[in-house]
Amino acid sequence: MKYAPRKVYIKKDGDYVELSYRDFCRRRQADQSYMDKLFIPVQGCLLEVVREQYTDFYRDKERWRYLKKLDTNHKLFSLEGFTDSEGNVIDFVIDETVDIAETVVHAVMVDRLKAALPLLSGSEQALIKALFFEELSEREVGLRLGVTQSVVNKRKAKILAKLRKIMENKI
Repeated sequence: MKYAPRKVYIKKDGDYVELSYRDFCRRRQADQSYMDKLFIPVQGCLLEVVREQYTDFYRDKERWRYLKKLDTNHKLFSLEGFTDSEGNVIDFVIDETVDIAETVVHAVMVDRLKAALPLLSGSEQALIKALFFEELSEREVGLRLGVTQSVVNKRKAKILAKLRKIMENKI
C-alpha cells in the first residue's frame, strides 16, 4: 500500500480507539469485520466513519478535483500558490496597465502644481479651485462671477499659461 498513515482511529463502543497502522493491518487480517469498515484520511491518519460521512467526503473530494480540472482547462490559477510560509498572501502580482514612469511624472507635476498655486492671485486661485477642484463648468463659474462663459474660458487659458510658466521655471 502506497499510503501508510501514522495512526488509525476505529470506533469501539461509541469512542475512538487509537491503533498503529501495523496493528490495524494485523487486526484486519485476523478479523473480517475490519474489511467492512470505512475510513477517510485526516491529517496523516485514518479515521473510521459511517457510510454517509464517507460518501460526503469522497463526493467533495471529487468535486474539488473536477473544479481544479476546470480551472486548469480555463487557464485559471489559485492564489494558494502565492502565499509565504505562514500562509499570508504574497503581494507581487504586477498590474501591467499602470505605467510607473507616468505615475512618477504625474506625482512630480502635482508637487510642482501645489508649489505654484500659492503664487497666483486670490481671484486666479478661486477660478482654478472652482473649475478643477469643485469641478464646476465654465458656465457655472461665469454665473457665480457675473461674467460670460467665454470670459471664464479666456481667464482660465491665461491662468493655465501662467501656471505652466511658473512650473517650468521651478525645474
